Amino acid sequence: MNIKQTASQTVGPFFHNALIRDGENNLVNQHTRGERIWLRGTVFDGEGQVIPDAILEIWQADASGIYKHPTDPKHNQADPHFTSFGRAGTDKNGAYWFYTILPSARTTTPYINLRLFMRGLLIHLVTRIYFADHPSDPVLNSLEPSRKFSLIATREDNPDGLTYRFDIHMQGELETVFFDV
Repeated sequence: MNIKQTASQTVGPFFHNALIRDGENNLVNQHTRGERIWLRGTVFDGEGQVIPDAILEIWQADASGIYKHPTDPKHNQADPHFTSFGRAGTDKNGAYWFYTILPSARTTTPYINLRLFMRGLLIHLVTRIYFADHPSDPVLNSLEPSRKFSLIATREDNPDGLTYRFDIHMQGELETVFFDV
C-alpha cells in the first residue's frame, strides 16, 4: 500500500473575491442616531510590512448602547437604521476603513469589537477598539500598562469628519493585544 501525506494548508488568499461586498464598511444611513466617525487603519505583519488581503469585521452597540442581538435585553429598542456589523478588506497598502458611529455604552466605556481574518491564520483573531478621548474600562485596565496603547484608536484631524486611527500589528514591539475567546 502506497500512502501519501496531505500537503500542509493555510487559509486564503481568497478573502476579497469571496467575502467582501461593496458597502459593508458603511454602518450608517441618513437616519442613524449618533455621532458619525471614520475608523481607519492599516494592518501590518511582524516585519512591519502591510497585509494587503486581510478582512476585518466590527460589531458594536448603537448610540444608546444597545446591541442588535437577542442576548441584549433591549435589542428590540436598537436603532433600526444602524447595522451594528460591518466588514472591510484591506487594500494593496494594507489600509481599511469603516464609516460608523461612536458607540455609547450603558455601563462601560465605549468600544468596538473587531475580528481579523487573514491568510495564514487558521483561526480568526479577536480584539477591541477603545477611543483615546474616553476613559478606560475593566478589560483595558486588566492589561499591562505597556500594552494598553495597542487597543486605543487615536483621534485624527480629517476634513471628511471625526476620524479615529487604529493600526493593527501582528507581532513586534507594537503588537496588538488579541483575546482568547
